[in-house]
Amino acid sequence: MKHPKIPLAQTVVQLCKAKNIQHIVLSPGSRNAPLTIGFSHDPFFNCYSIVDERCAAFFALGIAQQIQEPVAVVCTSGSALLNYYPAVAEAFYSNIPLVILSADRPKHLVGIGDGQTINQEDVFKNHILYSANLKQDLSEENKLELEELPLLKNIKNKLEKYLGLQRTIQQHNDEQINAAINTSISQKGPIHINVPFNEPLYDMVDELVVNPKVIPLSKNGIEVEDLSAFIKQWNIAKRKLILVGSNLPNTVNQNYLDILAADESVLVLTETTSNIHHERFIPGIDKLIAALNTKEFEALKPDILLTFGGLVVSKKIKKFLREYKPKQHWHIGEHNANDTYFVLNKVFKTSVNTFFSKFLVQTKAIQSDYNNFWLSAFKSRREKHEDYIKLMPYCDFKVFAILLKAIPRHSQFQVGNSSAIRYTQLFDLDTTIQVFCNRGTSGIDGSTSTAIGAALASPLQTTYITGDLSFLYDSNALWNNYTPNNFRIIVINNGGGGIFRILPGHKNTSNFDTFFETKHNLTAKHLCQMFGFEYATATNEKELSVHLDNFYTVGKQPKLLEVFTPGDKNDEILLNYFAKIK
Repeated sequence: MKHPKIPLAQTVVQLCKAKNIQHIVLSPGSRNAPLTIGFSHDPFFNCYSIVDERCAAFFALGIAQQIQEPVAVVCTSGSALLNYYPAVAEAFYSNIPLVILSADRPKHLVGIGDGQTINQEDVFKNHILYSANLKQDLSEENKLELEELPLLKNIKNKLEKYLGLQRTIQQHNDEQINAAINTSISQKGPIHINVPFNEPLYDMVDELVVNPKVIPLSKNGIEVEDLSAFIKQWNIAKRKLILVGSNLPNTVNQNYLDILAADESVLVLTETTSNIHHERFIPGIDKLIAALNTKEFEALKPDILLTFGGLVVSKKIKKFLREYKPKQHWHIGEHNANDTYFVLNKVFKTSVNTFFSKFLVQTKAIQSDYNNFWLSAFKSRREKHEDYIKLMPYCDFKVFAILLKAIPRHSQFQVGNSSAIRYTQLFDLDTTIQVFCNRGTSGIDGSTSTAIGAALASPLQTTYITGDLSFLYDSNALWNNYTPNNFRIIVINNGGGGIFRILPGHKNTSNFDTFFETKHNLTAKHLCQMFGFEYATATNEKELSVHLDNFYTVGKQPKLLEVFTPGDKNDEILLNYFAKIK
């Protein structure tokens, strides 16, 4: 088996292997050639070649999202590294383990005007869990001559000094790489390892010359503190609201959910991305609260707000809880908590299951009309929701109603940001469907790349629904050789950024059309031809139904269905919806 000649490259590759990082996403470049050689020649690793670094990082993020283990992305020096930043930020806020391996120039070649050179050390400092800046090997190829070592009287002493310095550097690099990767594993987030190489970069050897030290992951279990004071408050509160943000499927024991559902004083609100279900939970937050008046908001205001999971999509629930502040806001989670509602006063730093195993056995259900009242209100909203959909004309809303019912059971659903996730939030999905969306930073920049990476890593049929701007923005995501044939993309093309017509603005003006809605006449047709997707279009309900009949049948190519909708009607239909379901 071939290895890179540079010892530092051997060290990085060996420690990634020791930490069981199997998935390596490589972007072509010269400075990272030693790492590319090391990873791609070792059959232990699954290596993927993705040219576009932004797409590569989100592709890796999609894999890591599914396997919940670190995935590495490897790039050359210079601006290539900065293209990783959107995915790094998403991983940081979504608690996804991502290992960034950037090749760098030696320090003496930084800041002298060489191409593909920037200051790479700590470049992600605001959105990273750990930055490891490695040191260069002391070797002949790195042009350190023995004569350059100071104050040494003879060659023997010079050699001893040289070897001592190399051991110190090797120790530093071993410790930094171990610390970085261990942090990514234990804290679920991105880390950056910056690796300086001098030329020659492409030389290979048959035998390894270094044996780096593997430092095991320390396992410090988090013990749940004394909960007696919180249990006392819980047991007397008649209005307890549990709000669940984005959450991985199958991570909360169902028996705990059953206990919460049985308590009349507890109301559980979930989102599409929460991935938890119960007939006595409310999965459509905006559907419930969009049209509430002041008196009704007061009735909904909780004594205790208990949250877990990641970030919340609904702006309406955020606005409500910021204006009608609960007396207590407690959060459960192993990672940093956000004071989203400006009243957070307790964080239980543990897993949800661990917390509930200690907490719920000491709580008691109390008599209250809180749960029943709002379940009844939500039932009414559901009925009016169905009535409205039956009567509405062909539009984005109607299309989502049709598409979401067509997603196969026991499959994976990746949702694009902006309008796509907001429309999806208004519907009840089949409870066997696993739902994911990049809500860490809520950007459109890498949603397609993430979905393809997730589809590769998951055994489930994957459907990805996105808007036209999001899809076109990330169209390089299709430029890879790894998209599974069972991957399905649905693009809702309303000729621009429809989300801006819903937001406050001066729509239907030349300025708005150009700089906000960004109207266009582009389609996905030629992209599908170029990247090997089976392509179909729909412009009305009948065409949509016809194409959906065979959209999920097995094929030799991934498939893309582009659904065209009238951009000038969608906003009015959606805004009118919230008034009608009251």
